[in-house]
Amino acid sequence: MTCKLSKEERKKREALFGGFKEGLQPLKPYQWKMGKDKLTEIPVTTMPIFKVPIHFSYIMYISTFSSELALLYLRIALWLCKLTRVQPSLLLHPTDFVSQEDVPELSFFPGMSVPTYKKLAIVNKSLELISSQFNVLTVGQHAKFVGGIRELPVLIPQKR
Repeated sequence: MTCKLSKEERKKREALFGGFKEGLQPLKPYQWKMGKDKLTEIPVTTMPIFKVPIHFSYIMYISTFSSELALLYLRIALWLCKLTRVQPSLLLHPTDFVSQEDVPELSFFPGMSVPTYKKLAIVNKSLELISSQFNVLTVGQHAKFVGGIRELPVLIPQKR
């Protein structure tokens, strides 16, 4: 939404940002039934109830206005995750660690105007907040963990 791209550039990159439909998927892990097989999906968490993104790139974007506001946004999201018993699965992108000064070609991404030193401080503080409230795992560890606790809900893909 905030990228200043031409119509042609937007078309080329539209798959990068996902669509509205993806926002309607469950926030908790689930499985897809694929014939005889099942595939466990660990969804990228959006803020429970409000379904707005909370991965680090959005934290970086908010920090262009205020670092304190960005960390408050994360605190609220983590509180809502605890309240709704959602185990957050948050993305880290390469653009969360570099700025437009490092990689000018990626300056169209939101938050790329934030200097690298500031991004690193925000990521560090964010990881401290997350790890003080949740056990931080790899996606593989998370999938094994949820698979061992309970039967996951199963979704059957619709034919297109």
